[in-house]
Amino acid sequence: MADKPPYPRHGLTPVSSLPIDELLQELASRVSEVISGRERLRGLLDAVIGIGADLELAAILDRIVAAACTLVDARYGALGVLDDSGGLSEFRTHGMSEAEIAALGDLPTGRGILGHIIDTPEPLRLPDLAAHPASVGFPPGHPPMRTFLGVPITVRDKAWGNLYLTDKREGVQFTQDDEDLIKALAVAAGVAIDNARLYGELEASQADRERLLIFRDRDRIGRDLHDLVIQRLFASGLQLQSVVHLVEPPIAAERVRSVVEEINGGIADLRAAIFSMHQDPGQHLSATVRGLLGVVRQQLGFDPEVAFTGPVDSAVPEAVRVEVIAMLREALSNAARHSGASRVAVSVAVEQGVLTMTVTDDGCGIPATAPRRGLANLASRAEALGGMFTFGGAEPSGTRLEWTMPL
Repeated sequence: MADKPPYPRHGLTPVSSLPIDELLQELASRVSEVISGRERLRGLLDAVIGIGADLELAAILDRIVAAACTLVDARYGALGVLDDSGGLSEFRTHGMSEAEIAALGDLPTGRGILGHIIDTPEPLRLPDLAAHPASVGFPPGHPPMRTFLGVPITVRDKAWGNLYLTDKREGVQFTQDDEDLIKALAVAAGVAIDNARLYGELEASQADRERLLIFRDRDRIGRDLHDLVIQRLFASGLQLQSVVHLVEPPIAAERVRSVVEEINGGIADLRAAIFSMHQDPGQHLSATVRGLLGVVRQQLGFDPEVAFTGPVDSAVPEAVRVEVIAMLREALSNAARHSGASRVAVSVAVEQGVLTMTVTDDGCGIPATAPRRGLANLASRAEALGGMFTFGGAEPSGTRLEWTMPL
């Protein structure tokens, strides 16, 4: 019986038959392969952990592209997100400078090789992009690219997007191992993307619940103000009006009438405040302004004029919108209670990143002896937003208030 070999055969040259230098070289090669494989697996694990460490979708997409480039040593990477019609709704890139991205102009629409992977959602490795039948070339300003690896990303068994990697460094081609690594990364990416979308839905749902609670609290406060405060003030005003004819000294009667007017003004202010409490934070500024003018109309006795210029509904942040409505409410209340005006005009304009609001009336103007506390409050509100408040006379008579605030 022949002696059994001292090692199992796997199609490899027996190490005992190799010269010592070739033996050392072969062993070094095998060790290098083992170490390289372990490093790549560790890199894949780090990438999977990294992309799952964030719940914001945009950040996850950027992490996926960066991790893919690192894993297979690609110079450039991109992630295309598919829309409902099968085109590209978003395109995240890695490896190109801002100047190179700007030079490309519009985002890809899904033609050429990108369109081929969209239509055929399977991994694709190419030694030369230009040699593929679906290639349509690069637009002006696009950096040169040759080798290519594309892998689809699925979320819940539905095509969601594609990973594109080009120009493996040192001019070599992408390998089957590279493809396997990116396919594994794509699976993890699909899970991370799905988690981010679910988190976004839950966050939106929670925000809606909190918003509903806020509106319920505002409704309760509004009802309490109306039922407990406004009605009592109204009743007090009626009682004073009923006894004013019994007051003999004219100066005393005038003071009673003045108190009645102040009560009526306070009622109007409360109604305007209640209106502001019930405004939807997502409502357009123009609609909120018109609604406030409708409430103040009862106090003024006529309809104020209003004009809008520029993107007042899209360019004004929520924090500024809230302050603008508060300042406008105070200005209109002052005009109704003190100016004796027969005309009030409101202008809201957004031009070159600056919001300008003016309120003018044809009343008696601001007396020199009038307290400046209200005006100081209007100025401090504007200054808190980095803006400015000015006031003065209007032509031919009356008052002009103006706010300017950067957006």
